[in-house]
Amino acid sequence: MESINIKELNDRIQRESSFVDILTMEMNKVIVGQKHLVENLLIGLLANGHILLEGVPGLAKTLAINTLASAVDAKFSRIQFTPDLLPADVLGTMIYSQKNEQFQIRKGPVFANFVLADEINRSPAKVQSALLEAMQERQVTIGEETFRLPEPFLVMATQNPIEQEGTYPLPEAQLDRFMLKVVVTYPKKEEERMIIRMSNSGEFPKACPVLRPEDIVRAREVVKEVYMDEKIERYIVDLVYATRTPQDYGLGNLSGLIAYGASPRASISLAMASKAYAFIKRRGYVIPEDVRAVCHEVMRHRVGLTYEAEAENMTSDQIISEIINAVEVP
Repeated sequence: MESINIKELNDRIQRESSFVDILTMEMNKVIVGQKHLVENLLIGLLANGHILLEGVPGLAKTLAINTLASAVDAKFSRIQFTPDLLPADVLGTMIYSQKNEQFQIRKGPVFANFVLADEINRSPAKVQSALLEAMQERQVTIGEETFRLPEPFLVMATQNPIEQEGTYPLPEAQLDRFMLKVVVTYPKKEEERMIIRMSNSGEFPKACPVLRPEDIVRAREVVKEVYMDEKIERYIVDLVYATRTPQDYGLGNLSGLIAYGASPRASISLAMASKAYAFIKRRGYVIPEDVRAVCHEVMRHRVGLTYEAEAENMTSDQIISEIINAVEVP
């Protein structure tokens, strides 16, 4: 009986996920290469999670989310984070109207479907924390009123890893709000030649709307229906627990390198991202490879390193790789 249901579900997911190829093609018109970035943007969009992008300037981070917003025909806003930015500049504020002789609420740029928080680590903690309520509860409180944010709502924040002066590192509580942390790398030589050619041609390509925001909301409901076996659930819990008690998984050498392990939010995010990845691959069920494919993005910002790890030049990615290799695959 279950195998028939899985087959029906698989056929349905294949039908429902047909838009993924169209959306990817539309984005590839504008963005050369960066397949990993585009794929993770789609995972965040379908799994209803926010994305933190880390990479040096000029790697199409801003262009990627702008293109996604154009392809989905959604409202896009970009907030440039600077040291003098105020929470009211992000959320909105109450202004006095002399005409009506009362205070009126002016909504800020956070009221959009896609919000790009550009160089988020350039603003102090009070501005970064202004985004916390919006990211977690999907609502904003201005004065005494609370406003729901539009659906879908996706925050994509960028940060520059090479600059330390004049930056305010994101606190752990805020990092945990991001479902994925994606490290963007340089394009290949051939891709860079294509980028030069596109930039020097008369007209830069633009993405056309191929989806509506309500299509994304509907697709998210379908993603939740992707089948996840109990064995996969246990595998996800084992991966997360191995960051907390590595000695239980034969990884005693990591005990002195991990300051704190991943939170339960990591388990939820890993499960949702795996389902979204299976959906993108046009499958109605999750396999261990799906979990492994998204594990680094979900966990790299949730595993804290000790001074010993930094002294040994160990990165959270290397620790996650060791855990993935050690934990038994179902």
